[in-house]
Amino acid sequence: MSWKSLDDMDLDGKTVLTRVDINVPVENGQVTDTTRIDRIVPTVQAILDKGGKPMLLAHFGRPKGKVVDSMTLRQLVPALENALGHSVQFIETLDGAENLTEEARAAEVLLLENIRFNPGEEANDEDFARRIAALGDVYCNDAFSAAHRAHASTEALARLLPACAGRLMQSELEALENALGNPHRPLMAVVGGAKVSTKLDLLSNLIEKVDILVIGGAIANTFLAAQGLDVGRSLCEHDMADTARAIAEKAAKTGCEVILPRDVVVAEDLREGAAFEIVRTEDCPEEAMILDAGPDSVFHITQAMDRAATLIWNGPLGAFETPPFDGATNAAAAHAAGLCHSGKLIAVAGGGDTVAALNQADAADYFSYISTAGGAFLEWMEGKTLPGVAALE
Repeated sequence: MSWKSLDDMDLDGKTVLTRVDINVPVENGQVTDTTRIDRIVPTVQAILDKGGKPMLLAHFGRPKGKVVDSMTLRQLVPALENALGHSVQFIETLDGAENLTEEARAAEVLLLENIRFNPGEEANDEDFARRIAALGDVYCNDAFSAAHRAHASTEALARLLPACAGRLMQSELEALENALGNPHRPLMAVVGGAKVSTKLDLLSNLIEKVDILVIGGAIANTFLAAQGLDVGRSLCEHDMADTARAIAEKAAKTGCEVILPRDVVVAEDLREGAAFEIVRTEDCPEEAMILDAGPDSVFHITQAMDRAATLIWNGPLGAFETPPFDGATNAAAAHAAGLCHSGKLIAVAGGGDTVAALNQADAADYFSYISTAGGAFLEWMEGKTLPGVAALE
C-alpha cells in the first residue's frame, strides 16, 4: 500500500484533524440509524489510545456553502457521545476553533460544525484548507464515502499536513484492493439496478477485469431487448441497445463470460403480492413487466458463484423492495453468504440499494466486506482515481 495508516503516525500530544462521514438519517432531531457513527469508533479510539486529540471534520446534507440550521452537526453530539463513550465538545465556528475555550481544550473529542457551511469546502479552496490545517498537527481521512470528492477536507488538507488513513478507510481500501486490484480468481461481478446509462463506465471497466459478469435488474432488460427479445412494458432503455450490444461484443473479445436472465418473473403491475408468472426470457407477454430473475437464472448465477473465488456486487437482481419480486436477490445473496461463511468465497458489496438488499436477505453479516460508500464505491469500481485516496499517497 502506498498510503500510511494510524499505526505509522506519532500522535502523542497532537491534534488530529479527522475527516469522518457521519451523514446519518435524522428525524425530529434524533439519529435513526447510527451505522456510520458506529463505524468511526475504531479510528477515534485509536487516536485517543496513541495520545492524540481527535478534531472531527464532517459534512451533513447539502447546505451549499450556507449555514442551514437543520443541518447542524450539534444534533449528532448525543449519538456520538453514546457511541464513542467519550465527551464531545461541539465547536460552532472556525473562529471558535482557532480560539478554543478552556472547556474545549479539556474535552476528549472535538467536533467542528458542518464543514460544508463554508463555500471553501466544496470549492477545494486552498486558503480555507490552510485555516483548517492550522488547527491541527496531523490529518487523518476516515471518510472513504467522500473520497471521490476533491474538497478542502478530503483533498487539500492531505497535502498540507502529515496524512494517513483512518481504520475505516484502511479496511475499505484493503478490501477493495483484494477484490479488484489483486483478486483471487475467477473474479465474478454482479451488477444490477435500473439503468444501463448510469452503469456504462462500470460495465466497461468490469468487462476488462472480471472473468464472469452477471447482469440483473432492469439493466438486464435493456440487454435482452438489444438481442431482439420483446420485454413488454418492462423498464428498459431501448435507446441504449447499440451500447448494450457493444458491451456484449467487448466481453466476447476479452473472454468475459456474461450471464443474463434465462427466465424471468413477470406481472402486470408492481405491487406487493401481485399475481405473477415465471416465463422464459423470450416469452415475456407484451402487457407484462419483467420484475425479477427466475429460478433457472438464479441456478446459473449460484453455479457461477461456486466456481468463483472473489465476488463484487453492486445492485439488486430485481425489484427487491416489493415482494414477491425479491426472490432472485434473496436467493443469490444467501448463496454468496453461505460460500463466504464456509471460506470458499471473498465477497465485497457496496452501493445504497445493494446494502439494503443484502440486509433484507440477512446476508450482509456474512459478506467479507460491505462498503457504506455509494458514489465512491461506484467510481472505484469504474476504475476512476479517487481524489481523497490519491491525496494520501
